[in-house]
Amino acid sequence: MLTGRLLIAGLLSIVTVAHAEASKPFDAAAAFGSRPSVADLSLSPDGNSVAYVMPTTGQGSAVFTLSLVPGARPRIALTASGSPVRIDGCSWVANDRLACVVYGVTRVPDLLPFSRVVAMNADGSNLKELSNRRNFYSRGYMLSGGDIIDLMPDQDGVVLMGRTYLSDDRIGTRIGSGSQGLGVDLLDTRDLSSKKVEPPNRDATEYITDGRGNVRIMALNTVRGATEQDSGRFDFLYRPSGSKAWQKLCDYDYMTKVGFRPVAVDHELNIAYGLKKLDGRMALYTVALDGSLHEELRYSRPDVDIEDVISIGRRQRVVGASYLAAMPQAYYFDPETEHLVGALRKALPLPAQLRVVDASVDETKLLIFSGSDRDPGVYYLFDKRLRQLRTFLVVRSELEGIKTASVQPISYPAADGTIVPGYLTLPPGRETAKGLPAIVLPHGGPSARDVWGFDWLSQFFASQGYAVLQPNFRGSAGYGDDWFKQNAFHSWSLAIGDVLDAGRWLVAQGIADPAKLAVLGWSYGGYAALQSAATDPTVFKAVVAIAPPTDLDKLKEEHRGWSNFELFSDFVGGGTLPREASPAHNAKRIKVPVLLFHGRNDLNVGIQQSELMDKALAAAGVKHELVIWDDLDHQFEDSTARAQMLRKSEEFLRQTLGVQNPAH
Repeated sequence: MLTGRLLIAGLLSIVTVAHAEASKPFDAAAAFGSRPSVADLSLSPDGNSVAYVMPTTGQGSAVFTLSLVPGARPRIALTASGSPVRIDGCSWVANDRLACVVYGVTRVPDLLPFSRVVAMNADGSNLKELSNRRNFYSRGYMLSGGDIIDLMPDQDGVVLMGRTYLSDDRIGTRIGSGSQGLGVDLLDTRDLSSKKVEPPNRDATEYITDGRGNVRIMALNTVRGATEQDSGRFDFLYRPSGSKAWQKLCDYDYMTKVGFRPVAVDHELNIAYGLKKLDGRMALYTVALDGSLHEELRYSRPDVDIEDVISIGRRQRVVGASYLAAMPQAYYFDPETEHLVGALRKALPLPAQLRVVDASVDETKLLIFSGSDRDPGVYYLFDKRLRQLRTFLVVRSELEGIKTASVQPISYPAADGTIVPGYLTLPPGRETAKGLPAIVLPHGGPSARDVWGFDWLSQFFASQGYAVLQPNFRGSAGYGDDWFKQNAFHSWSLAIGDVLDAGRWLVAQGIADPAKLAVLGWSYGGYAALQSAATDPTVFKAVVAIAPPTDLDKLKEEHRGWSNFELFSDFVGGGTLPREASPAHNAKRIKVPVLLFHGRNDLNVGIQQSELMDKALAAAGVKHELVIWDDLDHQFEDSTARAQMLRKSEEFLRQTLGVQNPAH
């Protein structure tokens, strides 16, 4: 991977200064398990300061601000211990002020998520909470703190913010209020003075602006009759330019992805960008907001879905579209951006993944990210006027100077002849392999897919001598309706069959030693690991499952009491499917050792899922172990815990598979 500090003047010359190698022994589990050294970078409106988030102990983190004046030192703007509050990211709302999203998990009265938006000066002073606050008389819990929908670059420290309102029971007074739902306020982040732009609407779920302070689109969630359950369908309304009246724009079903899904508004062109299916795959369209609703296809692919628009700057100017083929790709319809990205690709080493992260208001100063499969990434600062590009920060400093593995897009045949795409990571320096210990690593989701790039989990095991195959089994997202099927719960037999066939392919190709083949996964991937061992216990010789669903009926019950209960139940499936597809009900079929990990604060997949599997495996006499962290959630955002998980997983695989010194 890339090491050193770069200074590129005029995109023509490169000078590299290598870092001194660390003297202490390399701890692979600690290095690969560490949270990124920096994350969530943003550039101030004038382009003269940067904010970034760095990890501290446990799940804690701190926001630093740094003036780009030579000799300036970083300042701490905000800290969070991680128990329970964590930092999600920040944006500049003025040249001297930030707004940050914080979030966490509370146990009052049950395990519940919450988020809040706060603002502070670059030095941490004048801290203000921007979210509405619950009081003694409020009905309900303020779980969502809302979000900033327009940075209002023409107004210093002022933002447009979607804020949640709860009704107030102080009846008979002028203080009480029956307003509830999501509204939009124009808010001064320095003194909290505000003005209502959109009144609270209990059915509203989203507002989209044009980057000029005008709310142009509103999403309304429809419900299933008296049950107040989500229907999965949204009504999108829009305002013609200069009008206050809402008009019907479109419908969208987020479960089936049928309809037009607006994602951005272009002020100059007076259009909405959005995603809509074309021949079963998501394509990028525009719809005129002038009353005609004239629709045009902007970009599509015959092989994969269009993922999203690409936008630049504080006004979120749309310049292109992104999609995931064998590698992440971008299509730019803005000529200037296309030329800039092309020039940067020529100047930077291994710029397989390159994007503009942020920009000054005038877009003359840019924050650039570049990375690859072997490089976790580097952030650069680019000055268009000076035509100068310089290294700013590396994403994972613990891996600087460490040789990492390349990731190869591959495909393999399933038992029915279907060709399944995936990614193969071989140990560093190995272009070919024979008879290696190997791991099949199915992704989570299940409505997701693996992507070519740097993956700390597969890179760790590759560093220890394992070949790692990540299959995008049927049921994965991103390849259109024909590949997604009904989803990988409904179509579990196809998905699990593809995971098993990934292991068989590794053996047939001679890459894997059949006696040293394991399956490991996180979330749905952990489910797939367990269910594959229950479906055919002869393929994999060890199973590692991290935060896995194991009993699908009980997984559905975890959503009871929430408005998406019926939707989620339909998504998972009914009838005999949950019992047939649940590893906890098929534990007696598993014949190999199992290692389970779970966090007790997991909101995605409750801890009871692994506890049920633990009991089922014990009753079946299967050798296994369950490791629980009391204060972790689904993501395990703790470097020490991740290192422990990697270390214990590798030790378990080495002992179970009989692998000797796999890294050598």
